[in-house]
Amino acid sequence: MIPSSCSPSSSSKLLPPFFKFFALAAFVAVMAVSSQAQGKIELFGGYSYFRATIKQGQNNPCLDNCPFQTFPTFQTNLNGWEFSGQYKYLPFFGGVLDFDGTYGKLNGAGTREHTYLVGPQISLPFKVSPFAHAMIGLARESQDSFGVCAAVTSVICRFSLGSDTSLATAVGGGLDWSVAPFVALRVFQLDYIRTQLHGATQNQPRVSAGIVFHF
Repeated sequence: MIPSSCSPSSSSKLLPPFFKFFALAAFVAVMAVSSQAQGKIELFGGYSYFRATIKQGQNNPCLDNCPFQTFPTFQTNLNGWEFSGQYKYLPFFGGVLDFDGTYGKLNGAGTREHTYLVGPQISLPFKVSPFAHAMIGLARESQDSFGVCAAVTSVICRFSLGSDTSLATAVGGGLDWSVAPFVALRVFQLDYIRTQLHGATQNQPRVSAGIVFHF
């Protein structure tokens, strides 16, 4: 007679708890890996305001009525978009790619400025998360052709310098507010962007706001 403890029915009763334990352990391991991977990638998109300093040409008449050229600078408001992507090597440290395009008019002529920047970013992984970064890259400015002449005691004519590309650097930071597990609002981002377009140096503020997605 076979002992009841060795019967097939009793051994089959021991298998379900074992498999339940194994399934639970596998689930915990998968969730642990998922939580470590979560938030590694951050994508931002939103509105951007740029207070641009634009250099233009100007013909000034002299006493003998023959013009000579100067190159004054003017400030104008440009509005547009900004997109950035960050990969976090650590919960508080990552690398950022930043692209920006802003558009407007100066003296009646269309003006555009684009920046392409990359650099490190430090952020605090809290619900309200301040961050700071320093970036370097390129800036591209373009002006439509135009001619503006003003008769005062004589005639002064302004003209476009066309397009130019230069090295660009930016330092700044901002504040993100987490509103969902994968979504945050970028309450503000303020950067000071330095360029050297048309042989002059420009220090220009840029303000952005929008939505951040975490993956």
